[in-house]
Amino acid sequence: MRARFLADADLRAGIVRGIRLRNAEIDFQVPQEVLPGRTPDSRVLAFAAEQGRVIVSHDVNTMPRHFWEFSRERTSPGLILIPQRLPTGAAIDELQLVWECNEEHEFVDQVWYLPL
Repeated sequence: MRARFLADADLRAGIVRGIRLRNAEIDFQVPQEVLPGRTPDSRVLAFAAEQGRVIVSHDVNTMPRHFWEFSRERTSPGLILIPQRLPTGAAIDELQLVWECNEEHEFVDQVWYLPL
């Protein structure tokens, strides 16, 4: 089964919009659709685990630490980190490639850094 994604609040909206336009099969939620504003990382991680969604984030500073703390207690569907400097088009290409070439179980309790 293919991974389902949850954008972190700091992920550029253009990335989600571009993925949705390019491939409607990719299930990509944004936090504004499902979580209250300014939700702490710990709650985003818990929600993603409950929903079986891999988090996609630009937050390379704090999200990895919160992810590893969370993963000590619970299984996580995974985390994909995209540096802010990566152009939107390249981020979309990378995410689509990762989605097409990997099954959801390959992300479990893993942190992936894009570009690959």
